Amino acid sequence: MLRVLALVATCVPVSSFAATVNFCWQGAEGYTMTGRMQIPDPLMQRAIVTEADVTQFKIAGYKDGQLLGTWDNSRAAEGATWHMRFAPLTMTFLTGGSFAGPHSQGWNADGNVQNCGSPGFGFNSGNYAQDICVNGTYVHTSSVPPETPLVATFDPVSPDCSVTIPTS
Repeated sequence: MLRVLALVATCVPVSSFAATVNFCWQGAEGYTMTGRMQIPDPLMQRAIVTEADVTQFKIAGYKDGQLLGTWDNSRAAEGATWHMRFAPLTMTFLTGGSFAGPHSQGWNADGNVQNCGSPGFGFNSGNYAQDICVNGTYVHTSSVPPETPLVATFDPVSPDCSVTIPTS
């Protein structure tokens, strides 16, 4: 009887919940980026979450509200940059440090914003600036200071980063 119960217990699915986190970045000259990621609930208590911890990660870039391109971690090709550092307890991405260190980001764009997919969209935060690239081209006019805060929320965000959209 115990063997049967043990066998049944191994077949019962274990529910796993993930937090959905949204963010919106405001660059210079009308450039913005929205994003969404899922982090397993138990990891939301960690000091730092990395790209290895998220189950989904998607970004979309805009210029004056017009979509420029998208990228998600399921499309991370071999050799593509995928470096993410997030502090769930403060709901902030770590920015302003040397790439690829503990205070930098590289989402389909390396520290020199050179390996943005073509076609593709990428974001980089290092010690020089936070900026984007589109279709393999660095968009220097999007750059903002490297220490600019990049904050997340549980509420959806608008493409112009002007508001969070309450979920209820």
